[in-house]
Amino acid sequence: MSKTSVLQYLDAQALVDAARSRFVDVVTAAQAERGTASVVLTGGGTGIALLEALRTDSGSIDWGRVDIYFGDERFLPSGDPERNEVQASEALLDHVDVHPDRVFRMAASDGPHGSDPEVAAATYAQILHSGSEGEPTPRFDVHLLGMGGEGHINSLFPHTDAVREQHRFVVAVEDSPKPPPVRITLTLPAVRRAQHVWLLVSGANKADAVAAAVGGADSDDVPSAGALGTESTVWFLDAGAASKLDTV
Repeated sequence: MSKTSVLQYLDAQALVDAARSRFVDVVTAAQAERGTASVVLTGGGTGIALLEALRTDSGSIDWGRVDIYFGDERFLPSGDPERNEVQASEALLDHVDVHPDRVFRMAASDGPHGSDPEVAAATYAQILHSGSEGEPTPRFDVHLLGMGGEGHINSLFPHTDAVREQHRFVVAVEDSPKPPPVRITLTLPAVRRAQHVWLLVSGANKADAVAAAVGGADSDDVPSAGALGTESTVWFLDAGAASKLDTV
């Protein structure tokens, strides 16, 4: 049965340090068991800080045997600094011996799919399927998530078709309330394929959403409430983000 844990840290740096250590443990354990590991990266300040921490100290991870996916992406031209894959590359991927064929980036708006995010989303869904040995998506070992002040994760915002999606693993979002409006995102069914779902949340401006999600809110109202791992769900919170938990 999946277990939910809420871990509180003094500040964002302590949160990142703890997540880095646990990430190394989970990935190296997966590699010891199966030879490879599969992770989903997230953007945002805390998520990118974790990648920077892994660049400087990733323990015994063999990056050449890690499959790397992205939880969402801004449908912008390749190389745009707002794209999650660009930020992840600068923070980590350009500095470790990751195998290029094991980094599964979401399409850019100037890629082969042009300006059609629906086709780009369908193509990423095919990538997930092709890499999973017959399973509907890979068995992600860890899905990293940030969270917005209203509780959004990936590009799943409250009261949208994307957060309500029950079947597809990847969808296009063309009216994101947070710019840019056009995005590609994994859905809650895809998130729930991960063994371990980790939410890295810092800042008092997110405390209300944290309290609501941990308290069992509906995912339509607070999308992060629907992010659950098959084995564990872990909230990594700094003091600000955790400040409203006693009101749950």
